[in-house]
Amino acid sequence: MTEPAAAYELAEVNIARLKAPLDSPQLKDFVDSLDPVNADADAADGFVWRLQSDTGNATDVSVFGDSWLILNMSVWRDADSLTAYMYQGRHREMLARRREWFERVEEAMVTLWWVPTGHRPTVAEAESRLLHIRTHGPTPYAFTLRTSFPPQGATPLIGEVPEGLGCAL
Repeated sequence: MTEPAAAYELAEVNIARLKAPLDSPQLKDFVDSLDPVNADADAADGFVWRLQSDTGNATDVSVFGDSWLILNMSVWRDADSLTAYMYQGRHREMLARRREWFERVEEAMVTLWWVPTGHRPTVAEAESRLLHIRTHGPTPYAFTLRTSFPPQGATPLIGEVPEGLGCAL
């Protein structure tokens, strides 16, 4: 007997503010690692989908209208599969070096949310989830690995987005 398909999958987005242009010597190791790290993700247990442009990655996809921000967005079977991928192999090595390539920022730059199985989130959806977590902290609508919620049809809290929720240094 086969298990029924899960009704939800886990979407994640993380953004980062570059310290230098992508074609600079300072970011060469980062750029050179993108294809192998993305190939590792594509082959990882629990991986479902990732946002990519014609380049094979998403470094040229605009987020918040800021050319110094880059975006990574993917969908996973669950938090365990995402965590297993994040903290091993080449991805772990890149995480350890992130301060060489990316600015430290005050605002939340990562968020997770549940999507119906088969749904592929848009950049606008990711921006909405990031703004939500910046405004309200972790909720079922937008959360972190540290403060997660079970799959459910969460709706956003209605309210004004405070000034200054961009990506201040």
